Amino acid sequence: MFRAPALPRTLDAALRDVGSSKAAVREEAVRDLVRHAEDARSQVVRALERALSDEAAPVRSAAALGLADVGANEALPALLVAIEDDDVHVRQMALTALGEIGDCRAAQRLARALEDARAEVRFQAVIAYARVCTDRASIVEALAARTRDADPLVCHIALRMAEEIGGEEGAHVVDPILAARARALVEHDAPTVRVAAAVVLGRAGDPAGAKVLASVVNGAIKTEDAEDEAAAIELAGALGLEEARAGLERRAFGGAFGLGRDRFSWHARVALACMGHARATREIVSELGSWDRNKRTLAVAAVGRARIRSARTILAAMEGDPSRADPHAVSEALLALAEDEPA
Repeated sequence: MFRAPALPRTLDAALRDVGSSKAAVREEAVRDLVRHAEDARSQVVRALERALSDEAAPVRSAAALGLADVGANEALPALLVAIEDDDVHVRQMALTALGEIGDCRAAQRLARALEDARAEVRFQAVIAYARVCTDRASIVEALAARTRDADPLVCHIALRMAEEIGGEEGAHVVDPILAARARALVEHDAPTVRVAAAVVLGRAGDPAGAKVLASVVNGAIKTEDAEDEAAAIELAGALGLEEARAGLERRAFGGAFGLGRDRFSWHARVALACMGHARATREIVSELGSWDRNKRTLAVAAVGRARIRSARTILAAMEGDPSRADPHAVSEALLALAEDEPA
């Protein structure tokens, strides 16, 4: 029998149901509380802090995420207690919350969590510490140490955070210590780590990971991280890796009649267009005139990423008309084309 979905709880109903005898109801009520934070912040934060001590672990986890969602830095003491929770998922969510809130007072405790015996906790601690600590040297030291972690996923996230914090000279520069670690890790046993290291190096303009990037494009190396696979494909184009051209064409165009196109076909077309590939460039420009707004917006983004200067006039005509494509995408693409103009 068809039933309409339940309406979100009012504030009063959510506050009431946080005290329900049923754990599932308390968990749902905690999630519903967050939507009322703008109008009743103090009540919501107090209720979420109490829920951090609930007897049911799923309720405690939901409460930690709720505090992250409302940016409750006033709940820092309660969250610092929660990262000692007996349940590993609650500990992970409390660490996530501390990272989202970004209160530097948590840095010392997060540094200890980096050495936790459980890999899941170390994983979340890497993210949180890099976002909370205000001492760059300490962040670099911590990330470098975790790139030596026995768990490949912890090593992987340390590389990703190395890219996020960038270098002192700019966002696309990697700290020299972490760049050296990335170069060492392109030969790591775990493919996920090798690919992440190659992506970090590629975005920093270091060719040391080029062979790995090409191997990802050509299917010789598999990674479980979809973002890294997409990045490897685009970087192959940005770096002009000719050894990846055949793999890029296969991903972009598939077989006969376009059958079997890769899930990263958009990224592959962008990469090929960066390399001056006529068909890829033609298809991208053609889709600027698609009947589908979403397709037009994706084509706009592709023009910007591939620096297809011949499409500037079309993009300029789209500017200021949200019915044609997403205005933010158009602005970003035009800015990218302007940056690419010769001095």
